[in-house]
Amino acid sequence: MKLKQRLVVLCAVLLLLGLAKIFLLDGGEGSAANRRDLRAFRKMESDLSLPRGARLTHTLQSPWEIASQWVGPREVYPEETPELAAVLTSLSTARIERADVGYKGTQLKALLVLDGAQKVVFKPKRYNRDYVVEGEPYAGYDRHNAEVAAFHLDRILGFRRAPLVVGRYVNLRTEIKPVATDQLLSTFLMQSEYLPSTFTSLSLHMCTLCKRWVFSFLWL
Repeated sequence: MKLKQRLVVLCAVLLLLGLAKIFLLDGGEGSAANRRDLRAFRKMESDLSLPRGARLTHTLQSPWEIASQWVGPREVYPEETPELAAVLTSLSTARIERADVGYKGTQLKALLVLDGAQKVVFKPKRYNRDYVVEGEPYAGYDRHNAEVAAFHLDRILGFRRAPLVVGRYVNLRTEIKPVATDQLLSTFLMQSEYLPSTFTSLSLHMCTLCKRWVFSFLWL
C-alpha cells in the first residue's frame, strides 16, 4: 500500500473514532445540551453563593439602611445585591439590644432588637434536623431551620419575596436576660443554679432546655 493510501486510511480511521466518541460516548447533541446546562448551573451556583463573614467596607450606611432601600412592591431585595452577604452577617453577629415577648400566633417566638434599632423575630430550635414529625400536616412545632431553607429556596427560584433569614446561636444568660423586658423575664423559670434557665411563652409553651438558643432571625 502506497504512503498516500495509508494516510487516507489513517485519516478515515481517526475520523470514525472521533465520530464514535461524539455519538456513542458523549451522546451527541444531548451531551452538548447537558454541558450547556451544567455550565448554566455552575454560573447560577456561583452567582448565588454568599461568602461567609462578609462586611460592608465601601459605604457609611448601616446594613439595615441598605436593606431597607431594597424593598419594592414585588420583591424584598433586587436581583443584584452585592451587599446581601454583609447584611446577613450583620444579622448573625449584631449585638442584641432588647428582647421582648413576640406577637401572637400559634408558634413560640420572641421579638429582638439588634444594634442599630433593627427589629427581628426569633424562632427557637425545637427539633433536631433528622427528627420526623408524625401526624397531621400541622402537627408539632415549626422548625427553626425551615425559615432559613425557605429564604434560600426563594433566592434559587428567583422570587426574592421571602424575608432575610439567618441561623444563629445565642447565649440565654448573657445575651438575652440582661436586655429582656419585664414581660419576657416573667416567663423565665430558673430550675437550679446548675441547669440553664428556660422560658415559656405567654401561652405556656415550654422551650427546650438549652444554654444557647438556636434559632432563625427573620427580618422585620
